[in-house]
Amino acid sequence: MLGATLLHGVDATKITIYPHLQCRKFHRIIYNFPHAGFHQKEDHPHLISMHRDLVCGFFLNARCMLWVNGEIHLSHKITPPFSSWRIEDLALNCSLFLVECADFQIRDYPRYSNKRGSGSRCDEPFPLGECRTFKFKLSHDATTHRTSENIFTFNDVGMTTLEHNMIRNECFWMFGGYLKHVEDTFGSTSYDVGSSVSEALSLGFDAYMGAGQGRPSSGYIAILEELHHLSILRSQRLRQMLVENSLTLLENLCM
Repeated sequence: MLGATLLHGVDATKITIYPHLQCRKFHRIIYNFPHAGFHQKEDHPHLISMHRDLVCGFFLNARCMLWVNGEIHLSHKITPPFSSWRIEDLALNCSLFLVECADFQIRDYPRYSNKRGSGSRCDEPFPLGECRTFKFKLSHDATTHRTSENIFTFNDVGMTTLEHNMIRNECFWMFGGYLKHVEDTFGSTSYDVGSSVSEALSLGFDAYMGAGQGRPSSGYIAILEELHHLSILRSQRLRQMLVENSLTLLENLCM
């Protein structure tokens, strides 16, 4: 009646490749009480690690589906052992920053009932206790890199497909440090370009594969294609800087 679409069986760590969600953008993405299942006691380190992997996989996917000023809302218990998940740290590692942390109000979700979700008591509610709703936005540094004279955004690269728009934040998350290092060392005769590029690509592949189980290698190839276009833009900017510096040097010599 209100135009909503209900989908079942969606893996929260692979939502960007789900057929009905590909190329979609949202103003709000909400995940109430993520849980990896009852495999051990809640304070068991392995289960906490599974929970953290789930949340991290969700963040990495959800951030690619946000509009520019969109938000990711994640509701979570904040008492031990749930506080060991360190939600804010996971978000920060995924280039998301906290804009608000509010008390979870179940009345904000009419007809919503919290469920255990798995196990023999899967349809039963669980005690909410002290909970918060963490609200995140994309980190500015994840989509824009500032220099003293110019601003580079991924729109400058000329990407036109929605698929590349979805993946662009992950590209900069992996290679933003490498691109900044290139700019910081521009003109240095001791800079080994070959070794630097090889190391960056290797680290990028490890980061891509480590962000979620079963990720297709084709996804990393798409990221490399975007990195290629971004590198061309950066090279043009560095050449421009070289020309400007040379002209400035000549002007100073002629004075």
